Amino acid sequence: MDTLVLVRVAARSLAQRKLRSFLAALGLVVGVASVVTMVSAGQAAKAQVSRQIEGLGTNLLLVTPGAVVGSGVRSGAGGKLNLSLTDVEAIRGECPSAAVACPTVRASVPLAYSNRNWSAMIQGCSPEYLQIRSWSLASGAPFGAEAVRSASKVCLLGQAVAERLFPDEDAVGKSVRIRKLIFRVLGVLEEKGQSASGQDQDDIVLAPFTTVQRAIRGVTYIDSILVSAVAPDRIEAAREEIQTVLRRRHKLASGGPDDFTVRSQTELGEMANQAASIMTLLLGGIASVSLLVGGIGIMNIMLVTVTERTREIGVRMAVGARGRDIMLQFLAEAVTICLLGGLPGAALGWLGAAGVASSFGWPMVLEAKSFALALGFSTATGVFFGIYPAWRASRLDPVEALRYE
Repeated sequence: MDTLVLVRVAARSLAQRKLRSFLAALGLVVGVASVVTMVSAGQAAKAQVSRQIEGLGTNLLLVTPGAVVGSGVRSGAGGKLNLSLTDVEAIRGECPSAAVACPTVRASVPLAYSNRNWSAMIQGCSPEYLQIRSWSLASGAPFGAEAVRSASKVCLLGQAVAERLFPDEDAVGKSVRIRKLIFRVLGVLEEKGQSASGQDQDDIVLAPFTTVQRAIRGVTYIDSILVSAVAPDRIEAAREEIQTVLRRRHKLASGGPDDFTVRSQTELGEMANQAASIMTLLLGGIASVSLLVGGIGIMNIMLVTVTERTREIGVRMAVGARGRDIMLQFLAEAVTICLLGGLPGAALGWLGAAGVASSFGWPMVLEAKSFALALGFSTATGVFFGIYPAWRASRLDPVEALRYE
């Protein structure tokens, strides 16, 4: 029995039982749509994470203080507070693979303008911060090295802060009160969106790090150092150079642990992508349960069909059909039902994924392999759940089958 005859016979048989075939295919529509939606949504989330990691900066490395151990208790990362401006200057002067380095000091502060109030994170930094983060200004101008040297009370506002304090006017040139200090707004940053951790990057104020150190925090240390490597292929070299310089400056014993941590943009991206991949697998696994239920429905329908058509099977065998032909016939019917459910299921799945991506603001990922995955799922389900009913039909005794009523 050739393929064309198999398809024609399967189509005619299914057409004779339209409602049953439709209900059987409907289970596969739901199953395939669920799998495609969840997998595509997971891929969209992964693409969003990658985009957010890229938005952190160019060839980024982040240096943070290490943990401190006291009385047998180890603090979390950042507990040592041992990074200083001289560490930044050493990285700038002794690490050829590092293009620029920027100290950062952070604090959560209340802001006020006229009768409006807001609370945001103030990030003390040097002028290189905007270059490292690939961040432009929507209006105004950045502060320079002189503002850092003199600890000037000037700032740049993120879009979220500017919209809260200046909803109907231009913020540039105005003065805002941060705690009890008056800061002059030099510019407003372009919109950046959420970070990979879900934090609103636009809810921020940038100011000279010396100002934040002295006037806001009252400290001499810095919280972290942002470094940009000269090229993507020099990130690891820059990391090694930074480790060598800081270990020497902090007088760490050979073979001892670092009292700081250096993380690269690649490392951050790999961690985030791994988390997104695990989420995609979990979502796909949960959605596969509905596909399994649909497949069981196909098997049930095919077993009923075999019982109903026992006499027909006997007639076919009596006129020369082999067990192999009977098995292929019923297997073709099972696969046809699954394909009839898989194609609309894939279309609904893509629509569902587009809805999820749109609601979360993620980039929509439509790949040809998703279509192939849907067809593969449908075909595999038809073969797996149709093979037993088909085998059972092929094992019927022709004489008993002809006598069946």
